Amino acid sequence: MTQPDALASARLYLCTDARKRQGDFEDFVDAAFEGGVDIIQLRDKTLEAAEELEMLAVLRSVAQRHGRLWAVNDRADVASISGAPVFHIGQKDLPLTAARTLLPNVTAIGLSTHTPEQIDAAVATAQGPLGLDYFCVGPVWATPTKPGRAAVGTELVTYAAEALKRSRGEVTLPWFAIGGIDHSNVEQVVAAGASRIVVVRAITEATDPTAAAKSLLQALDTV
Repeated sequence: MTQPDALASARLYLCTDARKRQGDFEDFVDAAFEGGVDIIQLRDKTLEAAEELEMLAVLRSVAQRHGRLWAVNDRADVASISGAPVFHIGQKDLPLTAARTLLPNVTAIGLSTHTPEQIDAAVATAQGPLGLDYFCVGPVWATPTKPGRAAVGTELVTYAAEALKRSRGEVTLPWFAIGGIDHSNVEQVVAAGASRIVVVRAITEATDPTAAAKSLLQALDTV
């Protein structure tokens, strides 16, 4: 499967820290991929660049073994050096145009969105070779992984789904709901119009990451 096809078919996206406390990063990401996770992003603000590159080398090896994607958050220099196939930015991070100048053309770039206006801008930016490759909508519910960020609710998830419908097929842009999503509420996100999700604690805090991933995918299969 080519990288664009892998992104287009991705449904379950996991963000994880380096798991310093558990000391099981390689085993954990292997278990998550085994359960069906399509993309794993290493997001750990405590890491220095050199340490992050070491962890990304581990993630890259495991991802390639499973034939899955992996991602870098915020730092285009780290993404470029590590050869990350996916790079993610926030609204206040490096602008998309700047990221494109620093990364290979094959790198998929995603963007976080939190308002209808930001969703509309993301959909508009998808046009052309220098556009976005995916976007995320959230946080749907308040989450400690994004302290101070107000929840947007499932209404914004529905708005995103309708925004793509309004393009009448002119824009095919994968998008993911994110923020506080777990086994207790994933069906609400699906009902609101999402077919792809980003999770953190639903898998990182699970006693069995493989089973947790499989369970979330089963919920998405109701789409």
